[in-house]
Amino acid sequence: MDTNTNTDDRPRGAGVDADDLSILELLENDARLDARDLADILGGDEESIASSVRRMEDEKIICGYHTVINYNKVLRDERIMAFIEVDVTPMKDRGYDHTAALLAKYPEIDSLYLITGDNDFVCLVQGRTMFEVCQFVADRIAVMENVRGTKTLFVLKQYKQSGVLTAAPRAAGREGRLVVSY
Repeated sequence: MDTNTNTDDRPRGAGVDADDLSILELLENDARLDARDLADILGGDEESIASSVRRMEDEKIICGYHTVINYNKVLRDERIMAFIEVDVTPMKDRGYDHTAALLAKYPEIDSLYLITGDNDFVCLVQGRTMFEVCQFVADRIAVMENVRGTKTLFVLKQYKQSGVLTAAPRAAGREGRLVVSY
């Protein structure tokens, strides 16, 4: 018996087969699809598809369902986003994972990534004001024991999120240009 496969012929540790990948791709493009929709699109059995989705949720392959919101059109002055680059000293016997676990506990941090480059982590932080975001960085992140430094990059305008365009380009022509005089 091949020890690299489970009884359902999926590679061990992969957690998904070709049908699961099709489901994931469809849900990634439209999280509103239910098992009946997926069955219609894929030509499969609704109960089997619902079971696959539940299994992938239980295994944390599907970690949530999200709506892409164009915040350029609403809450313009009530929502600030910033990318915070964090430079750390990895902890002995814990590496970066310990610091990542500490950072991930903060609800202000929407997304957290270990990265290559000049810094070790990049966090997407959200707040109501620039001051609130700055205060969070100063009071929570910068004072962590193994943090050597931070760099805050405020989002001025969002053009695309999760593969969806959120801002229309300016119209071509003179009416779209700012008047500058000397």
